[in-house]
Amino acid sequence: MSARAAQALSRPFTLGSVELPNRLVMAPMTRDQSPGGVPDENVVAYYARRAAAGTGLIITEGTYVDDPSAGDRENVPRFHGEEALAGWSNVVSAVHEAGGRIMPQLWHVGIQRQAGKPPFPEAPSVGPSGIALDGTPEAGEELSSADVERLVESFAEAAHQAERIGFDGVEIHGAHGYLIDQFLWERTNRRTDAYGGSPVERTKFTADIVAAVRERVSPGFPVVLRFSQWKADHYGAKLAETPDELQAMLAPLTEAGVDAFHASGRRYWEPEFPESDSELNIGGWTRKLTGKPVITVGSVGLDTAFDPATLGSGAGTNVGSVEGLAERLERDEFDLVAVGRALLADPEWSRKVLDGRETELVPFTRAALTTLH
Repeated sequence: MSARAAQALSRPFTLGSVELPNRLVMAPMTRDQSPGGVPDENVVAYYARRAAAGTGLIITEGTYVDDPSAGDRENVPRFHGEEALAGWSNVVSAVHEAGGRIMPQLWHVGIQRQAGKPPFPEAPSVGPSGIALDGTPEAGEELSSADVERLVESFAEAAHQAERIGFDGVEIHGAHGYLIDQFLWERTNRRTDAYGGSPVERTKFTADIVAAVRERVSPGFPVVLRFSQWKADHYGAKLAETPDELQAMLAPLTEAGVDAFHASGRRYWEPEFPESDSELNIGGWTRKLTGKPVITVGSVGLDTAFDPATLGSGAGTNVGSVEGLAERLERDEFDLVAVGRALLADPEWSRKVLDGRETELVPFTRAALTTLH
């Protein structure tokens, strides 16, 4: 790994009113290690360690907004309630003391939740039209207009609380087939009211959330939106088949107040629209079409693309070069680089990369998921 790559990644960046010391971001990754939904000292140490090792911006694992149907795991952290917010305040303090910046990811799983699951077993599974990701009808309850308005407020209140307890911004999880993405996707959104219809009309729920969040936080407080084309178990899914369709979808979200997009691809090196004769990935296209800062993500630092089989078996991945990624960063294809599994395996990954110590990097294995140190 050359000094050139280290130099490209070590440049500071300004996002809203927040100064980031470098271009490296910790991607959100579910841990299931917050007992009863409350972040404890284990969570504090986990994030602080990676901030101390040079990761400029931490984006937390997904955290449930205030809705009984938001999640389906007891030990995934919540972002509501005095006890959980106090736990997150401790995380923020530790990350700041370590020299990092941190944002929570605000999350609602929508129709992916099975009814009867914790933390609120009595809560129904809900979605824009009650349709599952595989197209199965009546897989859950269709949200009413009043439900939609209530959920918009839940995201806005969570963002307000994030700023109150000292976070440096918020990320709204609109990717991977979860609730917000279900509104964006034609297969799961068959509504006939203002929240359904054309691709642009299907952005209304997301845009309303962004606008409500923007109203509840300070002007310089960054609002990041994560989105993806692919969904859980539906890797070939597309919200946009062409750059024009992508621009039509992103324009209302930009206008609503998104400060930066976190464009999730499974492989950062793959062109999003090969037929356009452009090598730009989904992040590159997003930056080109919106002019907004963009975080790219997708198998960074690994030699194998994201795959559930990699996560769920004894298989691992070898260390992959970031040389090509750094070159794209220099060309301003995107602005920030999110790292997931590589940072699970090696908490010191950022410092090693920034110092050019690639021979010391630790490969990702299944053991990284069980220790999560």
